[in-house]
Order: sequence, then C-alpha cells, then structure tokens
Amino acid sequence: MSKILVAYFSAEGTTAAKAKKLCEAADAELYEIKPEKPYSSSDINWRNPVSRCNREWLKKQRPELSDKNAPVADSDVVFLCFPIWYYNAPLIIRSFLEAYDFSGKKIVLFATSGGSEFGKTAETLKQSAPNSEICEGAMLNGSVSDEFLKEIAEKY
Repeated sequence: MSKILVAYFSAEGTTAAKAKKLCEAADAELYEIKPEKPYSSSDINWRNPVSRCNREWLKKQRPELSDKNAPVADSDVVFLCFPIWYYNAPLIIRSFLEAYDFSGKKIVLFATSGGSEFGKTAETLKQSAPNSEICEGAMLNGSVSDEFLKEIAEKY
C-alpha cells in the first residue's frame, strides 16, 4: 500500500475542508501549502484588476512558500488539492512543486471551483514536476461523501 500525503492550498477555507476530509478517507498525512505572505480577501478578488492574484497571474510570479517542510520524501503518492484560479492551479502550486523532488512519485490533483474544470492543469503542472506522474483525481465541489473519497483514495 502506498504512503499518501495530502498537500493543499486554500485561500478561503473551502479547499481546506475538502482536503481534510480526503486526508481522513485516505488515512494520509496532511500538509498545508502556505504563502510566505498570506492572502487577504482583497488579494484574491479576481474582479479587481490590480489585486495580488491578478498581478501574480499576469507576471507569472510564483509566491514564496512560508516553509519547505512538507514530508514529500516520505510519500509515494501526493494528493494535491487547490482551488481553480484562471482555469488552472494557483501559481503557489507551482512554487510547491518546484521546491521539492517529486521524481518517481504520483501526484493526483483535486480541486475546488465555482464552475471551472481542470482544463489543462495537469499538463501545465508537469513542467514544474517533470519526473513525476501527474493525473486528475476529481473536482471536489459541493457535498462530497466519505464513500466517494474512500473510493478515490483506494485507487492510488
């Protein structure tokens, strides 16, 4: 059986709640991906053209991580959870992937969104973890049952 790490980034708590449920279902270790400078609600207001998330996206500027202590080396599989921003993973996910060696590991993507799907997220993230296997897990929108999460976790 694979040792699973559930790593997540959550700006408003929605993804955090889903990641914690997934962690329980997978009997995994949990790690929160945090930016060095936390996001405020105004930072993630995508309707404001000068908000932090819009500036980062336009400049392709990866936020610095608050730490680099994720137990990636101890895991075979990483369930990577994040909200969809701009039809893709937030740039902090690339910061996370580029901070560690994921060679030979399987990275399974899980996301929350108000209406977007994965799009080309898996393909885009492969550039940041080139020696890993990245695949889509599931969108975790709305109510997600424990049974559904256990079924997904058992696949990996």
